Amino acid sequence: MSPIRILGIVLLSVGLVVLFFGWQSTDSLVEEAHEALTGRYTDETVRYFVIGGAAVVAGLLLALFGRKR
Repeated sequence: MSPIRILGIVLLSVGLVVLFFGWQSTDSLVEEAHEALTGRYTDETVRYFVIGGAAVVAGLLLALFGRKR
């Protein structure tokens, strides 16, 4: 297996963990109060979703289409 594909799998795994943390943070008391008052998530939670989503997409692309030997 090429190092590019291994990097893709690692990036995919890290992205899934970051998305999980973002999902967990939406259930916090402060987050629910902020969403009730403003109608949107806090910047920190949105950052978790954006970074996690980007890492999952990049990791998936590298794992599937990484350089073949």
